[in-house]
Amino acid sequence: MAKDFNSQYVVDGYDEHIRKLIPGYEIVHQQIRALLKTYVDEYAHVLIVGCGTGYELGHLVQLFPDWTFTATELSQNMLDKARHHIHALNASHRVEFVLGDVDQLKTDQSYDAALSILVTHFVAYLEKPKFFKAISSRLKSQGIFITFDLTKIKSEQELQTLKYLCEANGLTPSQAAVMLERLEDDFYPLSEQETFEQLKASGFEAVQGFTQILFYQGYMAIKA
Repeated sequence: MAKDFNSQYVVDGYDEHIRKLIPGYEIVHQQIRALLKTYVDEYAHVLIVGCGTGYELGHLVQLFPDWTFTATELSQNMLDKARHHIHALNASHRVEFVLGDVDQLKTDQSYDAALSILVTHFVAYLEKPKFFKAISSRLKSQGIFITFDLTKIKSEQELQTLKYLCEANGLTPSQAAVMLERLEDDFYPLSEQETFEQLKASGFEAVQGFTQILFYQGYMAIKA
């Protein structure tokens, strides 16, 4: 059964659960922040696609005090939690929250950078080209796009390896079994080659990987 991200129970437990699902979760975000410090100017407007509970957004508003943000989310409860988190940091005036998809953003606004972290693998295969192009079309020339997602798993052995890693990181065997079931219901992962091809077809250049944790991979790309 697909996970209901509008469930308050799921939202309240998300930040703890995601760290068990993805070993090295904090390190991935540290790498993302390092990339942003390297590639993005001091005064920037950054798009967060699928902001979730606002965990990463909270770090960014504190690390980059001169940046402004637009944060999208499909779940009202997730968006409300993110909004509350940013309000507690006294940064609400720097963040525009949007309930909806990238396509619903204003077309006259362009961004210096865009993040899609643990989001793209939920986008259906036929919708992915449209998703990537919607992000690309809203980035400024030479804007950076960073994505981190599950990539295509090819065998039962790879599934078992992922299961054992998550159990070592804190998932119970029953939770790990549910995770494997969700891979069939919720996820539409691309291979590394497919990711490169789709990003380049969407107007990005200099596509490269920047991190990998088993079958989760991070990529960065520059808007041509």
